[in-house]
Amino acid sequence: MSAGVPRARIDTSKPHPARVYDWLLGGKDNYPADREVGQALPEETRGNAARNRAFMHRAAAWLAKNGVDQFLDIGSGIPTEPNVHQVVQVIEPAARVVYVDSDPSVLPHADALLTGTPEGFTDFLHADARRPAAILELARERLDFERPIALSLLAMLHFLPDDEDPYGVVRTLVKALPSGSYLVLSHGTVDQHPEWKGKIEAAYAKGSIPLRLRSRSEVEPFFEGLDLVAPGLVYATEWYQQDPAPKSERSGLHVGVARVP
Repeated sequence: MSAGVPRARIDTSKPHPARVYDWLLGGKDNYPADREVGQALPEETRGNAARNRAFMHRAAAWLAKNGVDQFLDIGSGIPTEPNVHQVVQVIEPAARVVYVDSDPSVLPHADALLTGTPEGFTDFLHADARRPAAILELARERLDFERPIALSLLAMLHFLPDDEDPYGVVRTLVKALPSGSYLVLSHGTVDQHPEWKGKIEAAYAKGSIPLRLRSRSEVEPFFEGLDLVAPGLVYATEWYQQDPAPKSERSGLHVGVARVP
């Protein structure tokens, strides 16, 4: 099921980050305008999309194994299996998962694919990450804000330029979470390959998609006041818990998981 604002018309003539990401992951739910942006990006961007998904799988599984059974995934994008609920409900069948995205093209897929276990709960909210108070209002009807919640903001914040106050958005969301909750975050960067900065920015700019890649020092403030869990704020290829990270490879994402005190 899905909730939130009324469904908007899908404008296939304009690219959208969720559909570009779908193309990068090898999905089929995208249009020529989205593919034009994706094809203009460095080839390695596809690998970074896959690394982001792999980080999400590892982080979600770790949280579920450590007793977190409520998840709020903002900027979820077009469903790509396995989704968060498919990861965590294997570990905790009664887990509750709420997805949020603003792209109207995500809605029909959410209705069809975001079906959880009989014991658990899965829902989709059509809402804009730039309006965190509205998201929280809807989420409170579906999640228990008296118990820990894992808030996921994956590969989304780099589409919020500085003038849209991404740090304020995160603060508003985190402030509403009870103690023992977690922030799971990944953010685009060119720290390991600065030579790609111009090409990436040009591809998104041509599609009129705002993009603000941030350095490690610019990503750190998103975790202000929170307790980063090991291994801390690292590249997506380095975030592992039980198993040691494999041989390091370049990554276009800073990632971290932090506990709300």
